[in-house]
Amino acid sequence: MTEVSSLTGRLLVATPALADPNFDRAVVLLLDHDEEGSLGVVLNRPTPVDVNDILEGWGDLAGEPGVVFQGGPVSLDSALGVAVVPGGASGEAGPLGWRRVHGAIGLVDLEAPPQLLASALGSLRIFAGYAGWGPGQLEDELVDGAWYVVESEPGDVSSPCPERLWREVLRRQRGELAMVATYPDDPSLN
Repeated sequence: MTEVSSLTGRLLVATPALADPNFDRAVVLLLDHDEEGSLGVVLNRPTPVDVNDILEGWGDLAGEPGVVFQGGPVSLDSALGVAVVPGGASGEAGPLGWRRVHGAIGLVDLEAPPQLLASALGSLRIFAGYAGWGPGQLEDELVDGAWYVVESEPGDVSSPCPERLWREVLRRQRGELAMVATYPDDPSLN
């Protein structure tokens, strides 16, 4: 087996050529990537469901919009919390109930009392489901040109306008990727 270089903490940005409707113009934050597979959450798929409707107490900590996001097509009945802890990138241990994924971005233990984390969290998003890939599956999709891999920024997790995140992430890249941000929603109308 070939060695897998970890992409944990990076963003997968769907290319315009990606045909899977689950990932049309998706921005996926990879929470785990190794030889056993990959797991991430789609950052730009808000649902109309308020966080407090499914996780009492967590809605007050969720950033705007305070709704649950569809993290991907796998296990839609499960919830993941992703939060940014200010100063969390410094390398010191984060607050109890938070596990660092990359820099200041980490996973929240949703079984913990929300008050335990309230003072430490800078932003929080709740995701129903996740995106998952088996061993080598994501690497095959990368070779096929389905995704751009770019660096994440803590603000990506809590973008107040998630519908613009695909374009915003591409626009901040250098070279040709910045041009892809101007790709029309329906190229046949050009």
